[in-house]
Amino acid sequence: RLEGTLLRDEGQVIVDVRGVGYELTCSAYTVAALPLHGQPVVLLVYTHYTQNNGTVLFGFMDRAERQLFDQLITAKNVGPSTASAILSGASPRDIAALIARQDVPGLTRIKGSGKKTAEMLAVELHEKCEMLLLTWNADGSTRPSALPAGAKRSAIPSRHPLLEEVANALIGMGWKQLEADAAVNTLSIEAEPAPTIEVLLRQALRSMPR
Repeated sequence: RLEGTLLRDEGQVIVDVRGVGYELTCSAYTVAALPLHGQPVVLLVYTHYTQNNGTVLFGFMDRAERQLFDQLITAKNVGPSTASAILSGASPRDIAALIARQDVPGLTRIKGSGKKTAEMLAVELHEKCEMLLLTWNADGSTRPSALPAGAKRSAIPSRHPLLEEVANALIGMGWKQLEADAAVNTLSIEAEPAPTIEVLLRQALRSMPR
């Protein structure tokens, strides 16, 4: 992480830390959330080194974007620059939801993600993105606006907390409240041994409309 003063120089993002300026490559998502020139800023940082380009720093405004970036660069032929370009196309939650749903057409519409890349992300990362969405719901690490506009968290008082988390994850992936409720109502937590939240989410996803 870097903590210092934000300097904007003809499109460059520089963080001045006690008189030393660090240039960072940031997605459009992070750039849009940055404070004004001369204001304090804290960015999470990924350091990438190559012989041709030397050291390149990638900056992230929030933990959700950094976590998704870390997953994207594990995919075949997706380097840090490509991952940053993909993250410029939508919010981390929206991108993770597309991957979790294996929505290749939706991913293809994101700048930086061609059809082959979209197909590969959907195959390699959909389960990891399902878990990311669950984690974000559970610990509140994403922004309050991360849920789709107009979406409300399920509030059925008699529902088991695990089922509540699954419903919230489905809503976060883009399905409607009624669709999430219908899928969750088919789940059972009475089995022995008790199913984990990951197992329940995968069961729910199999019944969701594509």
